Amino acid sequence: MDMMNRRSFTLAALAGAGMTAACGNGVGSNGAAEIDARVENTLNYLYSNYPNARDLAAKSTGTLVMPLITEAGFGVGAGYGRGALQVNDVTVDYYSAAKGSFGFQIGASQHAHVLFFMTEGALADFRRSSGWAAGADLKYAAIDQGETLELDTTTSLAPVIAVVFGQAGLHVGATLEGTKYTRIIP
Repeated sequence: MDMMNRRSFTLAALAGAGMTAACGNGVGSNGAAEIDARVENTLNYLYSNYPNARDLAAKSTGTLVMPLITEAGFGVGAGYGRGALQVNDVTVDYYSAAKGSFGFQIGASQHAHVLFFMTEGALADFRRSSGWAAGADLKYAAIDQGETLELDTTTSLAPVIAVVFGQAGLHVGATLEGTKYTRIIP
C-alpha cells in the first residue's frame, strides 16, 4: 500500500511539473521588449473584450499589467509571472508576481490580470514598496456570465481594483490575495 501511494504521488508530482513546464510565462525571454509586447497584447485583448475597462483605465493613475501568470499546485501551490507598470500609457517599471499557497489543490492554470491604481496614494505606496503584497483591501471588478465588466459602488471607490481574465487550465479559482509584486530589471 505504501509503495502504491509513493508511486501515485511521484506520478502526480511529475505530471504537475510537466504542466508547469509547458506553461510559458516569459522566464528566460528577451527582457523588456518581450514584456512590453505581451503587455500591449494583453491591454488590446482586455479593451476589445471588456470595453468598460477603458473607462476604468482613464480614471486610474496607473496600471500594473500582468499578461501571464502561471499557477500550479498539488497540495502546495505556486504561481509566477512578469509584467509592467504603466503611468499615462508609458511603461515606468517592470514587476514580477509570485505566490505560494498550501491546502487542498491540484492542477495548473494561467490567467492575466491588471491592477488599476485609482488614487495617487495607492500608486505611490506601490512604487515605494520593496515588495507589495495583494491583500484584503484589493477589490475585484467582476466579469459576469455575459462577459461584461461590472463595477459596483464599493469597487469604484477602492484605491486598487483588480481585473482577472483569460483564465485557462485545470486549477480552479484565480485569486490575487497573497501575491507579492517585486520590481525587477528584465
